[in-house]
Amino acid sequence: MSKKRLIAVSAEEDRGLDSPVCGRFGHAPYFFFVEEVGGRLGECRCLANPFFEDHQPAQVPLFIKKQGANVIISGNMGSSATQIFSHHGIEVVTGASGTVREAVAAFLKGGIKKGWQPYVHRGDGEHRH
Repeated sequence: MSKKRLIAVSAEEDRGLDSPVCGRFGHAPYFFFVEEVGGRLGECRCLANPFFEDHQPAQVPLFIKKQGANVIISGNMGSSATQIFSHHGIEVVTGASGTVREAVAAFLKGGIKKGWQPYVHRGDGEHRH
């Protein structure tokens, strides 16, 4: 029997699997939760980030944990969130881009590096890996 996983992905919009991945984890307006069994995608649901407007440390990671996610995929993520996920056994994958569908497919094919990659503030308001 194949192991079932719930993959969470930060998203900019609520357009299903065609929603663009959000580059800033804690500031993502939405999160998609995609079931995966044996490399095949199942049910997908979208939830609005209840802490989008104003969040305190740990609120968003604990929200993701409460949904039952085993994996979180995002463009960028701070070290505090990463530590919380690690503490709860949730795999962190950063560096994602494109759509939710593309990010999940890249993760399943090993095309996105597992683990946290810090981002660097460039001084122009943008963050880069």
